Amino acid sequence: MRTIDDLLAIMARLRDPDGGCPWDLEQSFETIVPYTIEEAYEVADAVDRRDYADLCGELGDLLLQVVFHARMAEEAGHFRFEDVVASICDKLVTRHPHVFGDAKADGAGEVLVAWEAIKQREREAGGDTDTSALAGITRGLPEWQRALKLQKRAATVGFDWPDVGPVFDKLHEEIDEVRAEFASGGDHARLTDEIGDLLFVGVNVARHAKVDVSAALRGANAKFERRFRRMETLAAEQGTTLAGQPLSAQDALWDRAKAEERAAVPPA
Repeated sequence: MRTIDDLLAIMARLRDPDGGCPWDLEQSFETIVPYTIEEAYEVADAVDRRDYADLCGELGDLLLQVVFHARMAEEAGHFRFEDVVASICDKLVTRHPHVFGDAKADGAGEVLVAWEAIKQREREAGGDTDTSALAGITRGLPEWQRALKLQKRAATVGFDWPDVGPVFDKLHEEIDEVRAEFASGGDHARLTDEIGDLLFVGVNVARHAKVDVSAALRGANAKFERRFRRMETLAAEQGTTLAGQPLSAQDALWDRAKAEERAAVPPA
């Protein structure tokens, strides 16, 4: 069986200036980050598909990203992989006093509240003077995810609608404002602002519904791709292509693809 030590040794060999891999040697933190993000999404995709054999491989790919960053950090004298492990171990113990200490937590909700409070104390101990409820939300997140975190943090001090009803009202309001901006021929900056508001409220709807925004959008993307590819197949069976048909004919193919998909799903 291979161990983490084997992976660390392989990574060190790949980065060895004397006989290592030219591609690996050219990489930096900045060039590897896109791969790190991509691998995290591939893990999520494997989970969505419940493909656990694939998940095993994708987790290995994600682990490689951690090892790669740690190796480059060690070469630069910043920290080592062992420091990464020590850091997360210490963090988990510190932020779970209800498991590793004497604190009590009744339910996941109380755990999350305590977690945020501990993070705030850690920031203050580290010299961070930002006392806002929104402190510490990184700007490196995908914007939909940052929107979700901003909303959740605001909710911790009571700035939140009591249920989804008013959120739907706000959603309709934002749709009307976007529609009005289109109708007025307003400038692009104003339209961008209004569409941003609409998307922000869309995230809020998902939050109140306790729906994972990322999972919902991945599902919508997968559904669109599946149906669009079926449209292409149906068009080919008719001896043509989608590009060769008017929108009305393309809509008819979409409806057919959707109907076939629904018919193939057994009733609950």
